[in-house]
Amino acid sequence: MLRVAVVGSGPSGCYTAQSLVQRDPGVRVDVLDRLPCPYGLVRYGVAPDHEKIKSLQGSLAAVLEHERVRFLGGVRVGGPGGLPVERLRELYHAVVYCVGAAGDRRLGIPGEELPGSWSATDFVAWYSAHPDAADAGFLRGVRSAVVIGVGNVAVDVARMLVRGAAELSPTDIPQAALDTLTASGVREVHMVGRRGPAQARFTTKELRELGDLPDTEVVVQPGELALDPADSGMLPGVQRRNLEVLRDWAERPRTAAGRRIGLRFFLRPVELLADGGRVGAVRFERTAPDGHGGVTGTQRYEEVPAQLVLRSVGYRGVPLDGLPFDPASGTVPHEEGRVVRGGVPSPGEYVAGWIKRGPTGVIGTNRPCAKETAASLLADAPGLLGERALQDPVPALRAAGFEPVPWTGWLAIQRAETELGARLGRSVVKLADWDALRAAARSAQPGRV
Repeated sequence: MLRVAVVGSGPSGCYTAQSLVQRDPGVRVDVLDRLPCPYGLVRYGVAPDHEKIKSLQGSLAAVLEHERVRFLGGVRVGGPGGLPVERLRELYHAVVYCVGAAGDRRLGIPGEELPGSWSATDFVAWYSAHPDAADAGFLRGVRSAVVIGVGNVAVDVARMLVRGAAELSPTDIPQAALDTLTASGVREVHMVGRRGPAQARFTTKELRELGDLPDTEVVVQPGELALDPADSGMLPGVQRRNLEVLRDWAERPRTAAGRRIGLRFFLRPVELLADGGRVGAVRFERTAPDGHGGVTGTQRYEEVPAQLVLRSVGYRGVPLDGLPFDPASGTVPHEEGRVVRGGVPSPGEYVAGWIKRGPTGVIGTNRPCAKETAASLLADAPGLLGERALQDPVPALRAAGFEPVPWTGWLAIQRAETELGARLGRSVVKLADWDALRAAARSAQPGRV
């Protein structure tokens, strides 16, 4: 029997486990996660009002419920207090790291460290009930917000900033975040890109949702919809449809809506300006197309008032103690999923997902990525098995100070969230702190570990 550990229970981890057990009946997979809850960014990165995407949890659950797959939550690998990767490697014939890209890219401009300046990742984690997140006073005293970036995450946070109780109460958003957003004084949100609309990364479906928000006007400046000469030919379908939506909004007359979302292009942030010890405005330089798909500065500047600035300019992989890491790409060096150390593949160590290829693609992109890694691992299986007959690693994990949360523990967390929703007059309400999650998991009936 080949014992494999998959570190990370998001889509890449689940698809890797699925591919392994589907291809080889002699494989058993333990899916480890430092959180007591599975699904990674599907649980903690998808906006609460996107029920269709969140429903993907059902298909991921089917993987984790497979008879030869076991979920072990609450097990940290690497870093302070974590199980060293060398020890994990001793407990399994092979280990696949599917740890994603937990960091975020920086702007690298003056004022970025001012209070009121955050990554969109921090904000998303808060309203998604990640137990490491806390209400850092994101919306305290905020009337105007700037979201720097024009991808789907930027659209999500802009939309969430103007959502009201009527739209959010039916979702699983934690109660504290719901109360804060409902009481928010935000009236203007500016979503800003340094390049033009043809280079924006949001999808048309996400973009159109902004136009359906109650009592919210979407404002687009016609002069900012110019195309780079390099884009003057036939645009790809998504960019063409995006441009049609933006042009329609630009042509509409202004309304008396209570809230406003402004979509801005060709503005590059150069400084966050302070006001009373915190962010008060963002200084932008106007850019212009350079004829090659990029932009150049024009030395013309504009200041946009904002008491909250959320940068949404991309995720970035972070090093995991004990694994090689390429700081330029933010990934682990690999060959077809095999971790490379000193220029050669390291036996029994693999990667899949964003830590393998960088934060690119959509959820479905993880399937072929996981299949490639699984194929490499299974091709290596005869050498990995060798003479090693491994025992169940759970006792060793307990001896190392971990109490793995089994699948029954996760089901108990789900029940607790349903019960909390019922008490609050809602459907399901996420538990948002470690103590509550652990207490719920401990209430589980004894199950397979």
